[in-house]
Parts: sequence; structure tokens; C-alpha cells
Amino acid sequence: MLTFFLRIVYIVSMGKTYVFVNQKGGVGKTTSAINIGAYLAEAGKSVLLVDFDAQANLSSGMGIKPLKPGVYELLAGTVPFDKVIRKSAVQGLDVIPASIDLSGAAVELIEQKERDFFLKKALVPARNRYDFILIDCPPSLGVLTLNGMAAANAVLIPMQCEYFAMEGLSLLLKTIKRIQKSLNPQLGIGGIFFTMYDPRTKLAQDVVKQVSAYFKSAVFTTIIPRNVRLSEAPSYGMPVSLYDPQCSGARAYRSLSLELIRRSSPPAPVGESAAPASAAASTNSNGGLHDA
Repeated sequence: MLTFFLRIVYIVSMGKTYVFVNQKGGVGKTTSAINIGAYLAEAGKSVLLVDFDAQANLSSGMGIKPLKPGVYELLAGTVPFDKVIRKSAVQGLDVIPASIDLSGAAVELIEQKERDFFLKKALVPARNRYDFILIDCPPSLGVLTLNGMAAANAVLIPMQCEYFAMEGLSLLLKTIKRIQKSLNPQLGIGGIFFTMYDPRTKLAQDVVKQVSAYFKSAVFTTIIPRNVRLSEAPSYGMPVSLYDPQCSGARAYRSLSLELIRRSSPPAPVGESAAPASAAASTNSNGGLHDA
């Protein structure tokens, strides 16, 4: 498995359309999509967030109203692309919202030809408009998530620091391998990153150590701590960069976003030095990231 994994990481180093996937709920997937998107935009990148979950947590967490028309109407072809785009409070960060109607799409798509490619086709107008397209999928491996992976260049895997998350990772990697063979040969792993890390627990430390040792460079250096400000920000309809930019969670997501930019950039020509990684290193002292 390791050889396969490292190969696909190398292939997707140029990818700019990322899908956040984890079939386990509550791992910080939507929180990560919101905050990585916000910090990519603050770094000067043009970013599109696609809420592809009928729960619409990303949309509400970004303060987007109304939710319609949104991604369901875009898939159905009843509304053009430009009509579903919403501007956010962060300059350079746009959102395509979701609504409860999207739950019907999961049923309706089952009977459609090329049912796994509806999102890919719907996002064609976005390809040349944005530096990054980030797709937030539901916590399952159903038809909506398959659409997300068919539309993306790479998968970003948020992983909570607990035992069951390690079991889920094995299943997810097998699913990604099947997607490569059947739907999207170019799909790769953008990286694994740890969320809700509590340095006071031995289990969290062991999970980070074991996964990092096995998947090596596929694991992001930055670790997202357990932080109450990250939980509070969505209730105010804003990313943590606007809610409390000095909290440990904000600093970590800023560092993670800079890491993603470096991973998504072409390799430097031979003879040129790479950009310093000081920002990422500053948040990698695991014991200093936990706060209230």
C-alpha cells in the first residue's frame, strides 16, 4: 500500500481542485474546508468553496443566505453557474451553497447515466476562474462523495487523532484506489492532516506517530489542535481568521494552508532553493497548541 500511496502523492503535486473526504463524521472536514479556503484567499489566491453536503454546514458556517439557488440547481441544470456563486466576507473567497434539496440528488442520480460525473461537468466554468476549488463532501462514500472525487485532482483527508479513525483510513484508501481505476485515473492523495489534536492524551500522540511513520511525506507537518474558537466561529457565520485570528486553531489553519500552497506549486528548478517552511514549523510544536 505504501508504494501506491507515495506514487499518487507525486502525481497530484500540481492539482488545484481538492475534495475533503472522510466517511467518518465529526473529524473537522467542513471546519477544515472553510478555514483552509479562507487562508488561501488571504494569501492572495482565488478560491471557490463548494458545499456538497445536504446538511449545508459549510454554507451556514460561512454565513451564506439564501441557500437557493445552489449546487442542487446547478446539477439539475435549472440555473447557470454564475447564478449560484455567492461572495463571502473574505475577499477572493466565493461559495456555492447547498440546501436540503441536495439529499434528493443522491437518490435522483442513481438512475442517471454517468451519474458520478455531474459535479465535474457542472464545475467546468470554474476551472479557469479560481486558483483553488475546494469541495466539501458528506461523511459517507455514497454517490455525492463519488461525484466529488470524480471532479477533483486530489483528496485531502482530515483525520481525528483516535483509534477508529485509523481503521477508517484504510477503507478510504481502498475506495480511492477503486475510484482511480474506474472514474478518475488522475485522482491522487493531496495529503493527510490531523485534527482535534490534544497533546495531553497518549492515544493522540500514538496515532500521529504511527500514521506519520507509515505515510511519511503524505502527512502534513501542521497539526490542527482541539480549540474551542474553531467550534464557535461557524455559529457566527465566519471563518476563524475573522472570528479570532490569534487563537491556536487560526494559527494552525494558516500554517496548513501555506503548506497546501507549497504542495500545489510546481517544483523549483534545479539550483533554486525552496521557500522557507518557517510558518509550518511554528505550529508543529505539538505540546503548545492546546487552548480554550
